[in-house]
Amino acid sequence: MRLDVFLSRRQVSLSRSQMPRIVAAGNVLLNNKQPKASSRLKPGDEVLLRIPEPEAGGVVPEDIPLAVVYEDSFLLVIDKPPGLVVHPGAGNLRGTLVNALLFNCHDLSGIGGVLRPGIVHRLDKDTSGLMIVAKSDEIHRTLAACFEAHQVEKHYLALVYGDVRDDEGVIDLPVGRHPVERQKMSTKSRQGKRAVTRWRVRERYGMATLLDVAIETGRTHQIRVHLTALGHPVLGDKIYGSPRKFMDISDQSRRRRCQEMTRQALHARRLAFTHPAAGQQVIFESPLPQDMADLCEFLAGFQET
Repeated sequence: MRLDVFLSRRQVSLSRSQMPRIVAAGNVLLNNKQPKASSRLKPGDEVLLRIPEPEAGGVVPEDIPLAVVYEDSFLLVIDKPPGLVVHPGAGNLRGTLVNALLFNCHDLSGIGGVLRPGIVHRLDKDTSGLMIVAKSDEIHRTLAACFEAHQVEKHYLALVYGDVRDDEGVIDLPVGRHPVERQKMSTKSRQGKRAVTRWRVRERYGMATLLDVAIETGRTHQIRVHLTALGHPVLGDKIYGSPRKFMDISDQSRRRRCQEMTRQALHARRLAFTHPAAGQQVIFESPLPQDMADLCEFLAGFQET
């Protein structure tokens, strides 16, 4: 058996793709000599593995407050505020969720010698709500497999334009990269993958509707794309919404109040899954964030008058 295969099978927190870097850095001895990752093992060989102390890998820990809903030695669930980018990237090297996690969480595992939180799934910058973070590579892989097998229950609240005609429905349309505007997703893509979104009306406000949305798949921008295809884009969505929708609101005070929602009014309100270590079902819920709650209260009050 190859050395890297042997090590990845014995050390579950490290994958085979990470082993060459571990070996090349001198962290493995084969019969007291430095081997190659491709070295073949024989019966009686002695292998010594030293797992390096994790480093931040260029990402700077930052004292950014986090709303931690739940935490144990395996994972944590956070309530992400709107406006917080998840991963560092071009134009967002600091001030992200990853920077915050590196500062606030002190028992993250080192993956391939690099300290990083295990972001299992993502939310868009301006989408608020619940997210799971794994503390080890093994837990990360287990949770990722649960997401892939559609074993995680995900519910959102979406405040959309218009009075949705039906009380509930299912949107089963493929989602893929927009054929022309490459920064967008679309239901018209030739390479679209199947996406299923279930929705039901929670509150009606006449010119807007609050929907409870459950997704069976997790395509990029799925909810926003599907609700736009339904004819009811998410209020405040700068990419998939249309400024012309505001002109459908005849009352100026309601129009002005809706225009003050400068991010998509989308909130991940519920997560339910089997805890990868305990083996028991866990359920987490988050109330509407203040900006969405205030707007819904205003619209409901206007209806009453």
